[in-house]
Amino acid sequence: MNETASDPQRRNAGEVLEQVRRQAGAGARGRHRIYLGMAPGVGKAFAALQELHRRAERGTDVVIGCVETYGRPKTVEAVGDLPLVPPRQVAYKGVTLSELDVDGLIARRPAVCLVDELAHTNAPGSRNAKRWQDVEDLLAAGITVISTLNIQHVESLADIVETITGVQVRERVPDAVVDNADELEIVDISPHALRQRMRHGNIYPPERAEQALHQFRSE
Repeated sequence: MNETASDPQRRNAGEVLEQVRRQAGAGARGRHRIYLGMAPGVGKAFAALQELHRRAERGTDVVIGCVETYGRPKTVEAVGDLPLVPPRQVAYKGVTLSELDVDGLIARRPAVCLVDELAHTNAPGSRNAKRWQDVEDLLAAGITVISTLNIQHVESLADIVETITGVQVRERVPDAVVDNADELEIVDISPHALRQRMRHGNIYPPERAEQALHQFRSE
């Protein structure tokens, strides 16, 4: 990203392109920026939320389509006063699940939308089976999407990650989704720092931290 902290009104090249694209009228495809994490808990959603705030401060019409905070204090705080399109409530096997409201977002038509957890599997009866398919619909509607994805969910890497970590990766995103993204932002921290974050309860609740440390021992 090329933002300049001392000049909040200065837009980067991507935002200028976004304005030109929207001024071109209907039919233009949205741009897709993926925050790609090397492991869970490295700060993808936090970084994406920070970008959304920066764009909002420069006058861009932004909304949150969905964000999973997992109760992480810094992520919760980073949401702040960003506008949210409420999720759809889907009843499934006696449980009510919250899913991305694709139709609501297309009707709202923001310039930029944050869609967390690209690999997520939607509840039965949703518009699409997978969230990455929801994002494709938003892009086709001319909405620029900022999304997040952990590297183990990339189709061509999932089996490799499973071999290294011993953790089965069920939710996968086709390589083409990543290959076709307009921008990729790699988010990573050192293994030591990640373990410390886990131990301090900054990623998972304390009761889950040791299990997570065991499952992702190679990260």
